[in-house]
Amino acid sequence: EKIVAEVAKSMACFTEISMSHEVMAMVKMVPRGQTACAAAYLTPKITEYLAGFTRGFDEGLMTNVRLDFMKSDGGLTPVNDFGGHQAILSGPAGGVVGYAKTSYRPSPGNEGANPMPVIGFDMGGTSTDVSRYDGTLELVFETTTAGVSIQAPQLDIHTVAAGGGSRLFLQNGLFVVGPESAKAHPGPVCYRKNGYLAVTDANVVLGRVIPDYFPNIFGPNEDEPLDLEGARAAFRAIAGEEEATGRSIEELAWGFIQVANEAMCRPIRNLTQMRGFDITKHALACFGGAGPQHACAMARALGITKVYVHRYGGILSAYGLSMA
Repeated sequence: EKIVAEVAKSMACFTEISMSHEVMAMVKMVPRGQTACAAAYLTPKITEYLAGFTRGFDEGLMTNVRLDFMKSDGGLTPVNDFGGHQAILSGPAGGVVGYAKTSYRPSPGNEGANPMPVIGFDMGGTSTDVSRYDGTLELVFETTTAGVSIQAPQLDIHTVAAGGGSRLFLQNGLFVVGPESAKAHPGPVCYRKNGYLAVTDANVVLGRVIPDYFPNIFGPNEDEPLDLEGARAAFRAIAGEEEATGRSIEELAWGFIQVANEAMCRPIRNLTQMRGFDITKHALACFGGAGPQHACAMARALGITKVYVHRYGGILSAYGLSMA
């Protein structure tokens, strides 16, 4: 590898050269090679971001101040040792540290007992990340992401393609949620940017997201409120399809929410019941921009009786990063 790397450097046409013995010196040649490829692909993007991030710092700051980045295993690493293969789950990892530090504690009045294990439920715009904490961070050392095997320590986080921006479809008589996303732009219909019908629209129609509690930052000029009537009109449009016959727009919205909730319950069951843990003896710590909208229904479906909603739920991953 060193010889090949020297040849590649002498050609002066490669911006990034990754050697597997430096990236992840572990057995199994195929996943080790795929990890090196992932690092070679992602590290230039990370480097580009870091260059832009540090460009605005005062001169000398980088030498006098410690700058660390979160890795996928929940730990921190210096900025000059941060590679792309370490960053795949670095955002969700911050959330795991955040809820582990804030939710894992004895119940009031029962301080002598062991704390209740916690399920982390991080629902964002495109996906939902779930994990489990029982006093220690659970790690895996080989994962498959988008069909690519990555050999690197990562927190045991399961991801499902269901979030506030997941699009809603009626297909062959079925309610379908995702995996396609409305993204931030144009976003759901209620964003007033000619977007797509999404989970957030269902929550708006059902009164779980109340436009009066949100700033007027929507629309082409970002000066309008959330569009309740637009979301209702979008559901009214699909109510005319054969699969929706006899259902009101509220019933349609609730049907999609139930499908999304079940998709998010599945990985939680895999983390608990499939591994021999009693799911009813866990607390549910919900965070992320959309987590609290679904937490009670999720807890009811899973038999969980205690739900934590952190006051910094929308930014708990960043809060966890500060406590790592």
